[in-house]
Amino acid sequence: MAFFHKILIANRGEIALRIQRACRELGIPTVAIHSTADATAMHVRLADESVCIGPPSARESYLNIPAILSAAAITGADAIHPGYGFLSENARFAEMVEAHGLTFIGPSPAHIRMMGDKIAAKTAMAGLGVPLVPGSDGAVATLDEARAVAGRIGYPVLIKAAAGGGGRGMKVAASAADLEEAWRVARTEAASAFGNDQVYLEKYLDRPRHIELQVLADGHGHVVHFGERDCSLQRRHQKLLEEAGSPALDAAARDALGARVTAALAELGYRNAGTLEFLYQDGQFAFIEMNTRLQVEHPVSELIADVDLVQEQIRLAAGETLGYTQADISFSGHAIECRINAEDPLTFSPTPGRVNVFHPPGGPGVRVDSALYAGYVVPPYYDSLVAKLIVHAPSRREAVARLARALDEFVIDGIKTTIPLHQRIVRDKDFLAGDYTIHWLERFVGGE
Repeated sequence: MAFFHKILIANRGEIALRIQRACRELGIPTVAIHSTADATAMHVRLADESVCIGPPSARESYLNIPAILSAAAITGADAIHPGYGFLSENARFAEMVEAHGLTFIGPSPAHIRMMGDKIAAKTAMAGLGVPLVPGSDGAVATLDEARAVAGRIGYPVLIKAAAGGGGRGMKVAASAADLEEAWRVARTEAASAFGNDQVYLEKYLDRPRHIELQVLADGHGHVVHFGERDCSLQRRHQKLLEEAGSPALDAAARDALGARVTAALAELGYRNAGTLEFLYQDGQFAFIEMNTRLQVEHPVSELIADVDLVQEQIRLAAGETLGYTQADISFSGHAIECRINAEDPLTFSPTPGRVNVFHPPGGPGVRVDSALYAGYVVPPYYDSLVAKLIVHAPSRREAVARLARALDEFVIDGIKTTIPLHQRIVRDKDFLAGDYTIHWLERFVGGE
């Protein structure tokens, strides 16, 4: 059954290909949009139709709402899938899509807006019984307020941008002497990155894991989760490797978290896909934010739960109900994803350029999501992610062994990538033991 006549994919690279594949299996034609820099990109070559929407700059192309809506109009698309990044969590874009009589494949604009404001998101989750990290009740407007909150919750504290993400507008104050500078810098960064200098304070946890829960909801009170992902391996708040499930959780902890989250989202009336992110330390979860979109790391959840999350997004956007309950979902085995970036594995400097050889690994339980091909030129204008290597096996030990083997097979020649870093990580004793926190990778790449 074709749920839509035609879907325009408002993205590029591997996620555009991922959405194309889901659409093709559902019998839905797709429209690719692209900048002039992406004229020969794989998502353009494989789409049913393509429209150039502007020059290389993302602001003039992939963030150009009028151009995207015009592309949908001239091709006769009746739905838009935003993927991740770019406009995927832009409530105004979702509103404009709906105002033009199209379906936005994602949550409602109201929920995107609510969860995009970190303070509003925390307030909403607290009201629904979801635990939070101790911190300010809202934005902290003055340094005196910041001092009062820090004195109440205790140092060290984390100062975070209300409209933030990706580590921008986020600073740690280890003591009262550090607070003024950290508060000033966080506000300046927040204003520059998001056009909003509001910040709030949280207790800084010294050894947490980053645990997130993948959910789907139909807007009719039915919500299910697809298990947790451990995303603790991060550098400068950017995830590099994710696994499902977490080495730190057992089934009881997973079930308790899942029950609380799905009940909260049912009460909220949420619809489509979403991911709730938590810090986990000393057996306690604390909500930090919700992403109202598909995540980069969604494949690990797909593999352990045997589900196509993109197809489910499309079904739900078409108005279908879930048609199954939490009891119908079971988890099998262990999955791990490595983000392969076009970056120097030592300095992390971007390495755009021509790919001379592209040889992805294969074999049982190995999946590669990538838009690379031999001869493709990685442009310098966009995010450096060029491939995702995902493995699935009956146990974590077997998944790690499979991942190490697949990394050794993976050949991308012509540009430097982070493959050598991942090869080091998967052979480290701490990683093999599943013993790491969100601070581990910073120390690892620093050579400590």
